[in-house]
Amino acid sequence: MPTIDDRALSVDHDDIDQLMIFPLTDIDFDRENDNDAFRNESEDSNQPITFKGFRPQMTLKQRRRSLLSTGLSIPPPNSNVSLWRNAGSSLPPPSPVVSPVDRWKKAVRKIRSQKDPWADFHLEKLPSENVIRHRYNALKRQWVVDTASVKIEKEPFNHGAMRVCYRLKKLSNVHMGDWSQQSHNYVAKRYMENVCREVYFEDVHLQMDAKLWGEEYNRHRPPKQVDIIQMCVLEFKDRPGSPLFHLEHFIDGHYMKYNSNSGFVEETLRLTPQAFSHFTFECSSHKMIVVDIQGVGDLWTDPQIHTSDGKTYGDGNLGTKGMALFFHSHICNCICESFGLSKFDLAPSEEVKQEDFIKLQSNSVTQVRGLEERYVADSPSKEGFDFLEFFNSRSVSMASSALSWNSEDDFGGQFSPRNNRDEESMSVDTCQSSVSPSYRRRHRLTSESDESASATMSNEEERDRFHLASKMMARPSSVAFEMDRLAVRNLQTLGDSVLGQIHHDLAMYHEIGRFVRPTEQFDVAAAMYHEQQAAELGVKDAILTMANIFLGMPHDGLSTITVPDTTENRDRGIEYMTMAAHSGDRAAMLFMAKAYETGIGLDGEKSFKDAVKWYEKAANMMQEDESGEFDAMMNDPVYQIKASIAQMYVVGGYGLEKDPSYAGELFSEAAERATAAMKGRLANKYFALAEEAWAQEEEE
Repeated sequence: MPTIDDRALSVDHDDIDQLMIFPLTDIDFDRENDNDAFRNESEDSNQPITFKGFRPQMTLKQRRRSLLSTGLSIPPPNSNVSLWRNAGSSLPPPSPVVSPVDRWKKAVRKIRSQKDPWADFHLEKLPSENVIRHRYNALKRQWVVDTASVKIEKEPFNHGAMRVCYRLKKLSNVHMGDWSQQSHNYVAKRYMENVCREVYFEDVHLQMDAKLWGEEYNRHRPPKQVDIIQMCVLEFKDRPGSPLFHLEHFIDGHYMKYNSNSGFVEETLRLTPQAFSHFTFECSSHKMIVVDIQGVGDLWTDPQIHTSDGKTYGDGNLGTKGMALFFHSHICNCICESFGLSKFDLAPSEEVKQEDFIKLQSNSVTQVRGLEERYVADSPSKEGFDFLEFFNSRSVSMASSALSWNSEDDFGGQFSPRNNRDEESMSVDTCQSSVSPSYRRRHRLTSESDESASATMSNEEERDRFHLASKMMARPSSVAFEMDRLAVRNLQTLGDSVLGQIHHDLAMYHEIGRFVRPTEQFDVAAAMYHEQQAAELGVKDAILTMANIFLGMPHDGLSTITVPDTTENRDRGIEYMTMAAHSGDRAAMLFMAKAYETGIGLDGEKSFKDAVKWYEKAANMMQEDESGEFDAMMNDPVYQIKASIAQMYVVGGYGLEKDPSYAGELFSEAAERATAAMKGRLANKYFALAEEAWAQEEEE
C-alpha cells in the first residue's frame, strides 16, 4: 500500500535527502493565531492573566511531563501562575501539537520554495550521461553498485590542493525524466594528477567510516550534532577510459577548515570539531582518530583518519605521529568534559603556551546543556574490541560488490535522524541502540519487503555491536589510567601502548623543532617529559633513550640532551635499563648482566646470581626479540655468553654457588658453538678452559 513518503508527501528519497541542512527543530511554525489571546492579555502587567477562549493542547499532567523532559522549571502546586512567571520562570506558552507528517510536509515545502542556487548555470540543458555509482556501506563493510543519470559541466568551477570540482545534477531514481524539478545539486571531484583507481574507492571508504563515528558521537547528545556528508564514486562508463569522480552533495554556505591532519587548529577555536576528534580517539580505544575536520557549520567533508598501525586510509594516515600532532594543539573544552573525556598529559611549559587559547574558548557560543551522555571507561581487566579489525574486515572487490537490493530501499532503515537520506544513505544513526535506554528507536514509515526487513535486523545488530563497543571499550587519554591498565593486565611487552607511542612521537617532534621557529631552541623540558611518559608506558625506544641519557651513554633519540653525572641519575638510568630488560630488549639484558658481573654502574655491587639470570635470558633469544630487530649471529653471540656464565661458575661467590663441573660443560658447549661459527682459535681456547674446570673439580 502507499506509504506516507509516497502518498502524503509525494517526494522521493532524493527530495528527503536535502533535509540534512534543515534540521526540523529549526523550522518555525506559525503560532501567532493560536496564541494571540495569551499574548494580548499578558502584555498588560496590571491585568491578571486569563485564558479566555484559549483551548489547551494537552492536560496538566502531560504538560508537566513535557517540562520535565526539557529541563524547564514547573510552578509549585496552588501557586499564582502570574507571580511565578514574573519571577523569571522559563515556562513558555503551550505549543500546538504537530504530527511528524506535518513536520515533514512543512520541511519539504520550505525546501521547494527556495531558489536553486545553480539555476543560472542551466545544467538541465546539458546532455545527460549514464554512470555507474559505487557506494560503500560502512556498517556492512560492503560495496553496492547501481546506475544513475547525471549532467555535468565540461569545465571545473573550483579546485582544491589536489582535486578539481565540477557542478553536477543527478536525476532522482524515482521521478525519471524531469530534470528541472526532480534533480539535485552535487559536486563531482576529480584528482588533478593521475592516481590509481583504487584511491577513489579508498577515499569513499574513509569518509563513510568517519561518518559512522559522527553518528556515534551524536548518540551521546552533544550540544550540536554533526554529520559527515555522503560520498560515492561515479564511473563514466561511456567515456574513454571510464574515468572516475567523487560525488558529494553541494553544500551552500561558508566553508571552513577547523583542524588538519597535521595539528592545525582554526583560530576561532570552535569546540565541536575538536571535541569530536578527541571523542573518536578514546571511543576507538586509541585505535584511530578522525581529524582534518572541514565543511559548512557542522556538516563536514573530506576528513582524514589516523590509525594506530598507520595502515589503510591513504597517504594522509600519519599513524601515531598524526595523533601526536593533534594532541599537542588540542585543548579539552566543556564538551570534552561533559562527555567524560580525559585530558591528554602535556608538559607544564606546553600548558603555559595554551593559556591564551583557553581564554578564547570561554567565549565560544556552544555551551553544554548537562544532557550529554558520558561514556563508560574501559575496565583495565577487560579485553578490548578491535576497531581496526571491524573497519578493515570488509569486501575490497568492487567488481563483486553489486547486490540485489532495491535501489530505493538499499539499507532498510539505515537513515540518519537528521537527514532521511535517499537510497544513497549508508549511515547508521537512526535506530538507537537498545543498550542506551535514553533513546527511542526510530521506525521507518515506508513499507519494506521481507528481504529489506531482514537486512534491517542485520544492520541493527551490527549497529548495536558497534555502539556497545564504543561505549564500553572507551579508553581515556591519560597516562595514569594507561599505567593502571598495563599493571592490571601485566602488559609489559614492547609496543603495547598506543598512548605511549604518541608521547614518544611528541618527544621526537620537539627534538626536530617542529613546534618552534627555525632559530629557536626546542623545548627540552617538554621533550624529556613526553619521553619519560612513553618510557613509563613501555615504549622500548623511549626506555632505552632515557636509560642512556641518565647513564651518560651515547643515544640516538634526544641526542643533544645530557644530565649531570650524579648517583641519583645513575640509579634512574639503571631503573630504566632494567625496565627495558624486563620488556624483552636483548641489549638491555646484556647490559644488566655485565653490570652485575663487573659492578660497573652499580657502585661496585656485584651479583653473579643476577648476572647469570640475565645472561641466560639473553642466550635463550636465539632468533630475534619481540620487536624483530635482533639476529643472534650479529651481536654478543651465544658462545660468548656461555663462556661468561662458565667463568662465574668457576669462581663462584656474589650469591652464586661455585660449580666447576657445570662450568666445564658450559665451556664445552661454547667451544662447539664457536666451531660452528668458524671461530677455530676461540673454540680451542674454550676446550682448554673446559679441561681446566673439570680438573679443578677432580682436585676438590
